[in-house]
Amino acid sequence: MKTEKVSKQSKGGKARADALSPEARAEIASNAAKARWAAPKATHVGELHIGELTIQCAVLPDGKRVLSQRGLGRALGRGYGGQDWRRQELSGTDGGGKLPFFLSAKTLIPFISIDLLALIKDPIQYHHGQGGGVAHGIEAAALPQICDVWLNAREAGVLSEPQKTVAQRAEMLMRGLAHVGVVALVDEATGYQEVRDRQALQAILDKFLAKELAAWAKRFPDEFYKEIFRLRNWKWSTLRRPGVVAAYTRDLVYSRLAPGVLDELERKNPVTANGRRAARHHQWLSDDVGHPALAQHLHAIIGLMRAADSWDAFKLMVDRAFPRRGSNLELDLRP
Repeated sequence: MKTEKVSKQSKGGKARADALSPEARAEIASNAAKARWAAPKATHVGELHIGELTIQCAVLPDGKRVLSQRGLGRALGRGYGGQDWRRQELSGTDGGGKLPFFLSAKTLIPFISIDLLALIKDPIQYHHGQGGGVAHGIEAAALPQICDVWLNAREAGVLSEPQKTVAQRAEMLMRGLAHVGVVALVDEATGYQEVRDRQALQAILDKFLAKELAAWAKRFPDEFYKEIFRLRNWKWSTLRRPGVVAAYTRDLVYSRLAPGVLDELERKNPVTANGRRAARHHQWLSDDVGHPALAQHLHAIIGLMRAADSWDAFKLMVDRAFPRRGSNLELDLRP
């Protein structure tokens, strides 16, 4: 007899279904069927490309523009799992509708305005494409406000480390769409939209996002942090790093990279009132000189880490091989 693997989400769904009365299950099925039949068929469908991700989008008969909920979640770096289902269910228990899974975390609720709530509290069901399947969408006009929720929560300092990555994506989306939006307004005002290629705005967005993605690119390999944890006899974790690691990074990397670099980075990228910096130090390094120098220095530092058996032995080696630099700035930073 063949045994099939069943996911925790599937087991949970079966348990919830078994707990319902036959009448309740029949009513749920009936309401779902009615919603599918009542869902309008999109008059226009397409795909919005955000970097390597794709968000299905559509225009409905009433002119409403919608984005695929799951596609938007993926663009924000948020998958959909059992925890999201449970949070959605809880968000709908007060009769106010269910929140999209990428906004259902408790830490985000205080930052959702009444106006945004009116746009997102229930998914928009519609038939997408020739297959007749029902998609779940969200009004495209809500996207800037959705990004604002994540950015305001980050500013308030309530996000976890994984959630901060989502906030970075939200910032990138906001900036990219604003950039393209200005171009579209000029095209509409001048009448150029009638003659431009239908992919022109997508090309502009792609170019902008390529630049933004480069700015957020990971410059410090995990091995750098793993070796710090090993030498300090700490249990390795990808989620949280002790605050002192930032001080180690300034000492081991930026103070030894080139003369005056750390002082200039501290001037250009100071700690703000909320105790954070507006960007990572490495984002201020130039692409042609700064980033290659950083990569070469990190490679050498990691090599010394591998050779050391203790933190003290490693510090002796790094002080000998890479003494802290003076104050004469020699490494260009971007303006």
